[in-house]
Amino acid sequence: MVGDGDERAPPDAPELKRRRKSPRLAEAAEREAEPEHGSGGAPEGGELGVLSPERLTRPPIRACRAAVGSSSNFLLPENPAKEKAKDYDGIEPKKQAGHQPSVHAPLKESKADFFEKNQEHHSPKPQSRSKFRDQPSIVKQSQQQSQRLARKDGGSKSGFQKGWTLLVLLIVALAFYFWWTGMLTTSSSRTTQILQVFRARMDKLKEMYQSQDPSLWRITHMFLEKYLNVSQLHTKPAILLFTAGQEAEKALRCLSNEIADAFAFSQNVTAIKINGADKAEMDSDNVKMEVDNQLSSGFSEGKKVAVVHRFELLPAGSTLIFYKYCDHENAAFKDVALLLTVLLDEQSLRKSLTVPELEEKVKDFLKTKFTSSDVPSSYNSMDTDKLSGLWSRISHLVLPVRPEEGLPMEGCT
Repeated sequence: MVGDGDERAPPDAPELKRRRKSPRLAEAAEREAEPEHGSGGAPEGGELGVLSPERLTRPPIRACRAAVGSSSNFLLPENPAKEKAKDYDGIEPKKQAGHQPSVHAPLKESKADFFEKNQEHHSPKPQSRSKFRDQPSIVKQSQQQSQRLARKDGGSKSGFQKGWTLLVLLIVALAFYFWWTGMLTTSSSRTTQILQVFRARMDKLKEMYQSQDPSLWRITHMFLEKYLNVSQLHTKPAILLFTAGQEAEKALRCLSNEIADAFAFSQNVTAIKINGADKAEMDSDNVKMEVDNQLSSGFSEGKKVAVVHRFELLPAGSTLIFYKYCDHENAAFKDVALLLTVLLDEQSLRKSLTVPELEEKVKDFLKTKFTSSDVPSSYNSMDTDKLSGLWSRISHLVLPVRPEEGLPMEGCT
């Protein structure tokens, strides 16, 4: 019987003998053995009558199988901490046999739980380690997110500022547009009114001076109307030179005055009038200063036209002041008109004279007047070069004036 029992023992029984036996397992074995001895029977399917020392090692295995459910779970502990607690229990000295097993089991289980909790407490959890490992990436992500939010906030602010700037510029542009449109409308209506007044006065002059060449009216009309447009920027003054023979002295004076008055009247101002015959015997420098004062003060006050009668009778040196007022690029006043008259020594002017021939005749006459040795010493300040410069400035348009019948003997109406 004993031999059969040895054959039925598991092949790894010697290894189980060498394991440390826990008191808890021993107590479980004793509890299993007591009912079997008390009943006097053998286990199911067994023929065991005698208990050998080798058989004594099997009850703990049965108890463990009954408690756990399988031998594989017993041989492979689930938790190293629990295994350590079991080893620790095995090292403890055995208690007296008379004690009850129910008293020691909870105590030992509590010790095992203590070791397990202590092991779990001291060993870092994988989750916590991963949390520490992922902490820099989390900080980096938060920084990137804050930077994106900052860029988004900055972009929204810059977009708002750009939109506000565009709105302000649009308002300014619209205000300027309406202001400029209003100015153009006002200036256009004013120009129209000025031109209507000027044309009406010129039409009356045509009826009065019927002996004049039609080209005189056409050129004068066209040339002066450009300077009556108040909305247009002018770069140089309007210079007209009227000339005539001795027989048309009266017409020359009256017609130049009438045209100057028509130009000034259309703009609600008066004309500046200078008579060269009154200054013929005066000192050249004094005349120059006097003419300069008259023109400068008159134009500064808003007058738009000046007429200089008998230009050839002015002292030669004084005429150089017209460099200042008749220059094509650097004139002191650019939106004004100057009308000059020259009375030639000839009795009359041929109607067949062309414009270049008329200009040459007037130029030769002024050269004789201002540079001849027969003239007074006050004329010595003029020379040929200075006269050429003066002539280039005052000879833009040279127009002949014909004699008129029926003009008043004294003055001009």
